Amino acid sequence: MDVPGVLERAVGAVLGSAVGDALGAPFEFGPEGAFSARFPRPGQGGEMCGGGGWEPGEATDDTQMAVLTAESLLDRGGLDLPDVFRRFQRWAAADPKDIGLQTEAVLTGGDPWDTAAALHFQVSQRAAGNGALMRAAPSAVRFARDGRAPTMTAARRLSALTHGDGAAWEGTAALHDLIRVALEGEDPLVAVPQTLAALHPDHRQRYSVVLSPDWHPDHATEFNGAVWPCLGSAVWALRTTASYEEAVRAAVDLGGDTDTVAAVTGALAGAVYGAGSIPARWTEPLHVPLPGSDGRVLRARDLAGLAERLVVPAEPPARGPGALTAP
Repeated sequence: MDVPGVLERAVGAVLGSAVGDALGAPFEFGPEGAFSARFPRPGQGGEMCGGGGWEPGEATDDTQMAVLTAESLLDRGGLDLPDVFRRFQRWAAADPKDIGLQTEAVLTGGDPWDTAAALHFQVSQRAAGNGALMRAAPSAVRFARDGRAPTMTAARRLSALTHGDGAAWEGTAALHDLIRVALEGEDPLVAVPQTLAALHPDHRQRYSVVLSPDWHPDHATEFNGAVWPCLGSAVWALRTTASYEEAVRAAVDLGGDTDTVAAVTGALAGAVYGAGSIPARWTEPLHVPLPGSDGRVLRARDLAGLAERLVVPAEPPARGPGALTAP
């Protein structure tokens, strides 16, 4: 494997997701085409405009939870699920600007890490949002080197911390695998059939529809805050464009849950095109406040450093219950 190429693409995935998040945040729940209406000429600058309660370049809960996941993976030397959950709880208790209603209920309900999401789902029967998909770039980078099955297993287990519906697990697993393929320098669009074959049969058909070459976000039967149209929209944006910038612009222009759709698109497109494809005018104002972390604010260089450390294997320390073992 071409290690410098892998590093470039890994940074692209993590940084690309954060940039998409911050770019899309001011347009959340807005109409289709709002981004291009305001910024009709690519490259004109000013696109990190802020608004809707967000500063220019400020990343949302999508990237904040992604960073918490990355830091747990690095500090614990692998996937320590109770540790990830505790970090999420501390963050949720610190009054972040934005947090999904379901995620907030799971993290603040007082139930144990290994039952909280399942218990919430038993009552609500609604847990197929994109809240696990949005934070998946760092874990996809970390487990990519282990191959398809381990990276998809890690995705499911991380998703299940906050989402009790298997549809959310399978969508996150699919994104993990597509990023894994891209990090290897292959085309994730070509790999879609293999990824679909590795999904749980109960959810495979739903993802087959939204990941098919002839699917368009206009065909979605649910709001793109749901996990399957969100992933489908990201793959559509990658399939119908020819650069990172074009893909993320297309994602934001879909309207709706623009920060998360653009974050997922940015992770995929960043893994395909590499960190060098992300415009500097978008990375320079990027910043990620971390509620519950003593006022820390991460910048693009910090995210790049996290991504690089996730790629390079390290000797893991001893881990407690919930640590991921080989399937």
